[in-house]
Amino acid sequence: QVQLVESGGGLVQAGGSLRLSCAASGRTFDSYAMGWFRQAPGKEREFVGAISWSTGDTFHADSVKGRFTISIDNAKNTVYLQMNSLKPEDTAEYYCAAGPLCSGYGCYVRAVPSAYDYWGQGTQVTVSS
Repeated sequence: QVQLVESGGGLVQAGGSLRLSCAASGRTFDSYAMGWFRQAPGKEREFVGAISWSTGDTFHADSVKGRFTISIDNAKNTVYLQMNSLKPEDTAEYYCAAGPLCSGYGCYVRAVPSAYDYWGQGTQVTVSS
């Protein structure tokens, strides 16, 4: 059974940093992309970034590019989201997700929730001004 367990959320002041972790288990993820999404109250789930487990290729949303970085520790089966220069508008519940890298449309990380089969329970990030 696939499990994705996020941790590392919390309260931080604007300009601060947090590192979220996503511990993945239950299968091999070599052919998977690992994504991070976030959802603020009353808003739709928003893509933050994703990484190919096998190649390490990353794709970050414009809203976080240059501030957030996704990485993988293969030995620990863990995906990280390093968040720097945090802003109040980054406040949201953050979710880790896993989905097949390849589909009928080709092999690449995708930015839509429907491309991901497995989801973690979420971790709250609150940025105060």
